[in-house]
Amino acid sequence: MRNLRAVYPACKLSFIPYIRGVSVHLLPSMQLSSAINTLQHWASRGRAVFTLGDLAILFPDESARGLAKSLDRLTKSGLLVRACRGIYVNPHALPPDGYTLERLALALRRGEYNYLSLESMLSEYGAISQIPLDRITVMTTGRKGEYRTSWGVIEFTHTARSLADILANTRHTAARPLRMATLQAAWRDLKRVGRNTHLVDTRELVDA
Repeated sequence: MRNLRAVYPACKLSFIPYIRGVSVHLLPSMQLSSAINTLQHWASRGRAVFTLGDLAILFPDESARGLAKSLDRLTKSGLLVRACRGIYVNPHALPPDGYTLERLALALRRGEYNYLSLESMLSEYGAISQIPLDRITVMTTGRKGEYRTSWGVIEFTHTARSLADILANTRHTAARPLRMATLQAAWRDLKRVGRNTHLVDTRELVDA
């Protein structure tokens, strides 16, 4: 994680040179200082992904119109990236673990139960190989949908399974933002959705 305060220690000038992909000359000094302090505060707590609602809370003095203009400036300056509609990312706070799409999925379906399944998990288990690397398939208790983001595609498929069923058939590790379906659950979900079952190597599904 880059320390933005170290990059811009004073934040007193209306123009600060372009540094490693971040040009902040578009922001007035007070706005810049406030934005850097706020983003750094949350970056130090491991937070890099924000919804539009989150940012409205973090910058309470901004009107809806003012916030939209400020976010446009922040994205042009490189302090934030608009991942997709309503979701913004502090790219300087992202861990280099390759799980950005999973973090975006959690933000897009916050308050719902979500887990990796279908082709994504079957690929991780070695049961299917023909899927794009920049796409994840997520089961959710929320609404279905597909989002094309700056980091790849997130596909949500709705599930009506109970929380008890989801917890019993998924696992979680501290390293991953999303829960992961077991091999059996991923295969079960794919059969229910009714697609790409012909791509699955059934030899890997002996116990499924």
